[in-house]
Amino acid sequence: MPAIIAEARVVIDTGLQAEAEDAVREITRFDAEVTAFAERRAEGDGDDSTTELAPLASVLLRTESASSSEIEGVTAGARALALAAIDAKAGPNAQLVTANVAAMQRAVELADDISIDALLAAHRALLGSQAYAAPGRLRDQQVWIGSNALSPHTASFVPPHPSRVPSALDDLMAFVQRVDLPVLAQVALAHAQFQTIHPFNDGNGRTGRTLVHAMLRHAGVTRTLTVPVSAGLLTDTTGYFQALTDYREGYIETIIQQFIIASFRAIDNGRELVDDLERVYVAWSERLTPRRGSAAQRLLPHLLSQPAVTVAHVEAVTGVALSAAQRAIDQLEGAGILVRTNENRRNRVWIAPDVIEALDAFAERVGRRG
Repeated sequence: MPAIIAEARVVIDTGLQAEAEDAVREITRFDAEVTAFAERRAEGDGDDSTTELAPLASVLLRTESASSSEIEGVTAGARALALAAIDAKAGPNAQLVTANVAAMQRAVELADDISIDALLAAHRALLGSQAYAAPGRLRDQQVWIGSNALSPHTASFVPPHPSRVPSALDDLMAFVQRVDLPVLAQVALAHAQFQTIHPFNDGNGRTGRTLVHAMLRHAGVTRTLTVPVSAGLLTDTTGYFQALTDYREGYIETIIQQFIIASFRAIDNGRELVDDLERVYVAWSERLTPRRGSAAQRLLPHLLSQPAVTVAHVEAVTGVALSAAQRAIDQLEGAGILVRTNENRRNRVWIAPDVIEALDAFAERVGRRG
């Protein structure tokens, strides 16, 4: 029986509340820093301000989705994710993480209207091909965590009966709409309540973390980026899962503290990733001097977020003819920016190893392996 929280009185230690407010300011500052960098670069290049921002926003979205999946034991490295994004050969884990990217994006797009329907849409994007999970539908069976598949006896947690899920979610949505709580504390508590309701057959953790980003965007804490908070949680998954247990036992401060710590970790790691990618981009620009507006030049920022390409993919994202797409790849390969991954004349794939290295370094800093 989950607690009813829509109008519950929430008492938070003043020191913890101050820390939460500091974390929110830091998240907003990071969002503004990356946006300002992108706009300065675009102004210098004479391009639209979204040209440079889009790759940075996309790569942070993907790293957050990968970390969120890793918390659930679904691991995929940067190379595998890049290949999966262009439908090249990739394992099932990479495909699951790619679906998580879509779910995260869907949730952020629906941030202006956080609702049960929005959560169902995110879940459908996450597990659309997994029939067992009933994608986009609330569960109609009992589930449990931490026991064998035959019985809930000895389970570490048994969520509410499926008949109680709709009303519990209605209560949660009312809590999400409150404006009298510190933002990060409200986000942490809403996430913990969602995990307690456990409304789906599968994918609750990943969908619950999409709710985090929808709420941050809805509150105006983030404007353009998906700050990799899950990467911060991934650094201490034991503490994160214990905080969820504490919440269910009536102790709310542990989960708030976890989100505060995770936010600062995420920003530190995110800043380092953005700095690494900026260095990569500057080095590329020095090694390659194609004419302004050429396909090769337009492809450079795209490679920051999608470091695996085919000729057909380049043709699609740059809008040039197939022959021009091949010339762009040849230029980038000649400059050492792209490296061919196979020697087949058909279905050839190239990767940008500098970007893969930066993304793998991000994963190493949060303890993720893929």
